[in-house]
Amino acid sequence: MEMEKIIELAKRRGFFVTSSEIYGGFAGFYDYGSTGTLLKRKIEKMWKHYFLGLSDNFFEIETSYIMPEKVFEASGHLVNFVDPVAKCKKCGKYHRADHIMEEYLKENFEGMSAKELTELIKKHKIKCPKCKGELAEVKVLNLMFPLTIGAASDTQAYLRPETAQGAYVNFLRHFNIHRNKLPLGLAIVGRAFRNEISPRQGLIRQREFTQAELQIFFDPKTVDEHERWDEVKNYKLLLYPYQEKDRKIVEISCEQAVSKFKLPKFYVYHLAKVQQFFLDNFNIPREKFRFRELSAEERAFYNKIHFDAEVFLPGLGEFKEIAGVHYRTDHDLSGHQKVSKQSHEIFFNGKRFVPHVLELTAGIDRIFYMLLELSYKDDKERGWEWFDFPANLAPYAVAVFPLVSKDKLPEKAQEIYKNLWNYFYVFYDESGSIGKRYARADEIGTPFAITVDHQSLEDDTVTVRERNTTKQERVKIQDLVQVIQKKLKPI
Repeated sequence: MEMEKIIELAKRRGFFVTSSEIYGGFAGFYDYGSTGTLLKRKIEKMWKHYFLGLSDNFFEIETSYIMPEKVFEASGHLVNFVDPVAKCKKCGKYHRADHIMEEYLKENFEGMSAKELTELIKKHKIKCPKCKGELAEVKVLNLMFPLTIGAASDTQAYLRPETAQGAYVNFLRHFNIHRNKLPLGLAIVGRAFRNEISPRQGLIRQREFTQAELQIFFDPKTVDEHERWDEVKNYKLLLYPYQEKDRKIVEISCEQAVSKFKLPKFYVYHLAKVQQFFLDNFNIPREKFRFRELSAEERAFYNKIHFDAEVFLPGLGEFKEIAGVHYRTDHDLSGHQKVSKQSHEIFFNGKRFVPHVLELTAGIDRIFYMLLELSYKDDKERGWEWFDFPANLAPYAVAVFPLVSKDKLPEKAQEIYKNLWNYFYVFYDESGSIGKRYARADEIGTPFAITVDHQSLEDDTVTVRERNTTKQERVKIQDLVQVIQKKLKPI
C-alpha cells in the first residue's frame, strides 16, 4: 500500500491539504477540510470522553498558546528542547542529523550528541540527501517559535511546544478549586508548535499540530498503588522494553510487568488504559500495536519512565509513535517553583510535598493519519477506494439520496435529511447515478446510505445500505433514528 494513494484520496475527498496550497504549500503545516474536520473533532471528543472518565477528579481546561519566556526557563525547554542539525556546505539546506543517519543506516540515533553525530557522518561519509554536498559539523537548534509581545517588543514569549505547561502553571489554582484532592487530572486538547528542521511524512511530523494531554498530579508515595488496580492486573500489555536483549514485543500481564520490569502500579495501570483506548476504539490489530520503552538517552529530558504507544503503518512500512505515557516526576512543578518564587508544595494526607506528574499524551493528527491508513480499502470488486472507519468515528454517519431528481423524491429525501440532522452528521446528494453516489459516500467512510425511491412515497419506507457489506434492508422512515443509533457505538 502506498502512502501517496491514501493522501491523494484524502485530499480529493476533503480530509486535509497542505496549508496555503495556492502558493505552493507551506512545509509542516496542513489545513483540514470539511470531512477531515469532522473526523478530527470526533477523535478529540472520544479521547476526552474516555480519559476524563477515568476519575471523577479529572477535568478539561483550555490555556493560552503563547506563554512568557520564564515558563520555558522553568520547564527546561530553553536549554534542552533542541534537535541536532547539519547544514550542507554546497546547497545550504539544513537537515536533522539523526534522521539522516536513520535513513542511511536504518537504525535509531535519537539522543546522540552533536559531537557523536558529526563523527558518525564523517565515518560513513554521508552526504546531503538533496545535492550530495558535504555536511558541516552538527549543531543544535532550539525548536520553539519565539515571539515578541507588545508595541515596544520588550516582552519575550514563545508559542507553546507542548500543551503541558498550561496545566503546570495553573495547578495550584485548580488544586484549590477542586477541593485539594489528589490524584488531580488536568487535560488540554489544543495546538502546539515546534520548529521542525525537516518536517516529513505528511501529518506524522508537523510544525503546528494538535495534542491531547492529561497531566495527572499525585502523591509520589502512592506511585506503587492504584485504587482500581484489580481491574487491570491480569490484562495483557504489548511491551517492547529496551532492557530485553533481543528487543521483541512481549505480551505480559500488568502484574508481571510490575515485577519483571520494576514499574510502579500507578504507571502500569495507565499503560493498560491507554492500550485499551486504542485497541477497543480504533480496530487496531494487536500485532500492529506496541509500547516501546525509551532508554535514558532517547527519552525527553524531563521523563523518568517513558513508553511510547506505537502502531505499525503499512504505508510507511514502520511503527510510528501515536501516544505516550511519561512519568515526569516533580520536574515541572519544582522548576516553576524555583523561577516563579511561588511555593508549589501542597498539604495533603497530613504532609507537605511537591506533587509528581504522570502524563498521558496523544498526537491527534497522528491518530487521524493512522485511521486513514488502517481503514483504507482499495476495492477491486467495487471499483473504487474507500475508508472503513469505525462507524462512530466516520465524518458523516448517514448519507441521504433520492433515487432520481424528480417525482417528488428530492422533497421526501430532504424531509428525511432534515430530521436525521437532529441526531447525526448527515449529508445529502442527488447528483449523478446512485452507484456514483454510493462510491462518494464510501470514499469518505460513511457507514450508512439511505435511498428514497418511489416505494417510499407509497409506504413510508426507505432502503438502508451498509457500507462494509453493501447489503440493503427496507426500514420504516419513523424507525430510522432508532435503527441507526443501534448500529452506532456512542463516543
